[in-house]
Amino acid sequence: MPTYPSDDGTELAYRTEGTGDPLVVWPGGPARDAAYLGDLGGLARVAGRTLVVPDPRGTGDSPDPADPTAYGPSRLADDLDALRAHLGLERIDLLGHSAGASVCLLYAARHPARVGRLVLVAPGTSAVGLDISEDDWEERVALRSGEPWFAAARVALDSDDDSPATRQAMSPFLYGPWTEAARRHAATDEAQRNRGGTLAFRAEAVDTATTRAALRSLTAPVRVIVGELDLMPGPEVGAELAALFVDGRSVVQPGAGHFPWVDDPGRFARLVSAALED
Repeated sequence: MPTYPSDDGTELAYRTEGTGDPLVVWPGGPARDAAYLGDLGGLARVAGRTLVVPDPRGTGDSPDPADPTAYGPSRLADDLDALRAHLGLERIDLLGHSAGASVCLLYAARHPARVGRLVLVAPGTSAVGLDISEDDWEERVALRSGEPWFAAARVALDSDDDSPATRQAMSPFLYGPWTEAARRHAATDEAQRNRGGTLAFRAEAVDTATTRAALRSLTAPVRVIVGELDLMPGPEVGAELAALFVDGRSVVQPGAGHFPWVDDPGRFARLVSAALED
């Protein structure tokens, strides 16, 4: 895989797929090998883009940083700008998934002139201080109450235990239909995750007020894509996030969860393609 140097000297890996204008895809997890993204439902072909997909530090083919705390979203936003410079681009189109959206939001807040388009898929919203109320959370959980897996998955969802077994038990909540494809995707989670990196990412305190204020100067189109059945952000929080931007819109993928390209690859690729062109 090709590599690029971050400003602290770490050589970070990335892969490319497709042809056309670059679209940088920042993965979530946090601290999960970008392999979980697959081909994003054939997005490179459908959108006519070159996908540039980095392995964040400590995941995939990228090494652990010398500083074990250097996994936070601010540090990763620096890595993202180093990738932009490596690619020789003045502006980049960005797609961020889940916790990767927080990295993209911080990047856009710091460097609004360097963002061409921003697509946020099932985005984490901690960087801008958006959350779901307890009542709304219960309503979203209850949407799945008719599923045969619900009772066991609900026990795991409510548990304080973050072990691999508990994560696997609650994983049906992360998908739309609990198909064989969803099961295979869920089974890769533990092997692809850097646990120390996940904890370090979550430990960083972000100044949400400053970030939100800075994002008001972002004139680039921002499109938020959320799954109809995703617990968080869900359609309501997705719409709140889109409303923060001068040119923000939110789109809901019917029947999808937190990994919408697994639930309906073709529809997901078409939604992102449209978001990059509208």
